[in-house]
Amino acid sequence: MKKSRFIVGFFGALALITLTQCFTDKQNQGQKLYVQHCLSCHMEDGSGLRGLIPPIAKADYLQTHRDELACLIRNGADGPMVVNGIEYNKEMPGVHTLREDEITNLLNYIQTNFGNNNKRYTMTEVEEMLDICPVPHGK
Repeated sequence: MKKSRFIVGFFGALALITLTQCFTDKQNQGQKLYVQHCLSCHMEDGSGLRGLIPPIAKADYLQTHRDELACLIRNGADGPMVVNGIEYNKEMPGVHTLREDEITNLLNYIQTNFGNNNKRYTMTEVEEMLDICPVPHGK
């Protein structure tokens, strides 16, 4: 009896350790991706660079262009965009190397930080958006 409890306990602990390790690799991934790919332009607080680079902090663009944001991250942007009533026209490079799960985590970080309280994305939603992204010029 003690031996079977030990075996059950051992395998239970092993399963718990394995499952928690699955999730810890993704923990704070959105924030890490933001620091790596976005912070230098959009700043630590998401305020952007006045007149040149739009803010993502409390940005109306995140809601009004929700269906375009996954493509924007992957392919970048070129041309004018209006954020919080101000027009910006600075090219934004895309990050073609990000996987769908990484784009989802990055978007969810942006949508729920910097004073934003927007709806989170699902993986399926991001995958569907990326499937219909317009092909950027010269690609």
